[in-house]
Amino acid sequence: MYTIKQPDHIIFGENSVDEFSFDDNSLIITSPGAKARGWLNLFQISNYFLYEKVCPNPSIDLIDEIISNFSSSKFSTVIGIGGGSVLDVAKYVAFKLNKFKILIPTTFGSGSEVTRISVLKINNKKRSFHDDNLFADIAIVDPQFIKNSDFNTIKNSAIDALAQCSEAYDSKLSNEFTKYFCNIAFNTLEESLLTKNFSNLSLGSLYSGIGFGNSSTTLGHALSYVFSNENIGHGHALAFTTLFAHKFNESIFAERFEKIVKTLKFPNIKLHQNLEDAADLILEDRKHLDNNPKSVSKTEIVELLEKINDFSI
Repeated sequence: MYTIKQPDHIIFGENSVDEFSFDDNSLIITSPGAKARGWLNLFQISNYFLYEKVCPNPSIDLIDEIISNFSSSKFSTVIGIGGGSVLDVAKYVAFKLNKFKILIPTTFGSGSEVTRISVLKINNKKRSFHDDNLFADIAIVDPQFIKNSDFNTIKNSAIDALAQCSEAYDSKLSNEFTKYFCNIAFNTLEESLLTKNFSNLSLGSLYSGIGFGNSSTTLGHALSYVFSNENIGHGHALAFTTLFAHKFNESIFAERFEKIVKTLKFPNIKLHQNLEDAADLILEDRKHLDNNPKSVSKTEIVELLEKINDFSI
């Protein structure tokens, strides 16, 4: 027996943001440059509160700052528009303030708009929070945002989605439903990237979010956070950590994932901290490791980190 969970409403389609009626009584949470990109003009609302300082890898302190700044303001809805970090912050703020949540991704990889997960830093270390109350009330997935995305953003977002759906396919928590969505997600994302027809990346990312959101990512994500703690982008780190995790797990996606990483020409990464210490930190991430299809020891984690450090495309 298994249970499938997702937001109450998922709206998908070109220009769906433009056609949605947003409440004037809203707090919009986004990243720097949202005004310059024209995102705020899409809402067609005259009065709103705005926080536009969310940067990659946000900390729990940012949540406290936003709540402190706006808890006395009268708004009923939190609108998050941006990449995965923005959506993670918006859903957590809305959760803490018990507000209605509308999440709109502008990059297509994290799947945060349809998951019950928020990833935030505590004491400069990434931690994932899982709670049904983090689900969006409405997720709006609008492919129009892909048109103005640069290729570096596209490839880092897409490899994130590919890592999520392929790790989740292999997860101990996977089932017929999640495997279906994870498989169709990988096929859709792979075809879009290899043919450079990026119009379907938003749909592939949505499939991935529903798939992994109802199972779990695994070893690749557990390995990635120590690299993120050294300011390597999340997708960039996953290109290599998921690659070697798939080889370790003998995943059916291992060869296809490696081909995509090489095609997208990700720069090599290297972990600078002591690998033994990094392995100890990784071993604390039971949410990912307990669901990995194979058990992994500290010695094996160190060996994986060494292979990642030595790997060259």
